[in-house]
Amino acid sequence: MKKSIIFCLIAILFVNLSFSQKRKAHKEEFEDVIWHVKAFRPDLKFLKIKAIDKKGNIYDVKAIQNSKQTSLLDVKAFVRGKKLPIKMLVDKRKYYPVKAIDELGNLLDIKAITEDGKHLPVKGVSQSGNIVHIRAIYENKIFYDVIAISPDGKTNAVKGIKMNSAIAETTISGIEVYAHIKSIPQVAD
Repeated sequence: MKKSIIFCLIAILFVNLSFSQKRKAHKEEFEDVIWHVKAFRPDLKFLKIKAIDKKGNIYDVKAIQNSKQTSLLDVKAFVRGKKLPIKMLVDKRKYYPVKAIDELGNLLDIKAITEDGKHLPVKGVSQSGNIVHIRAIYENKIFYDVIAISPDGKTNAVKGIKMNSAIAETTISGIEVYAHIKSIPQVAD
């Protein structure tokens, strides 16, 4: 009887270890795919979207695909070896600011950069249900869509996502967040 119990325990351990290794191998099979985040002008030109700190240092903003699905990707600022969350902040003004937040609560501006070096604000400008539409704004009157582009040419829209009806979704490092910034399949506004 003792031998059969020990045998069963060893068999269960072996099966469990086997499944664990398969899950780990499956997870390791997929290497992150980095999508470029750009503002899209109607004349078929793209503007770079960047994070800019208080000292004027410029950092990449990318969407990260960490599995085979492309329906919901995180959008992050790549700052000094870290991937910082980009969020839409609670604000009482007309448009919601889009910022990267570091672990100390410092904010980095998210801007579109024109060919001649102008920095355009990137903000949440309107809302449809739980989706907040994000635009790069030129001279307070022209609005450019913000998109993510995969290495093989697929495109997603970059939007704010509200998960609940509260004004502040959450607080990160002392900063109130209105919506989470994600890359999602494009749909008509």
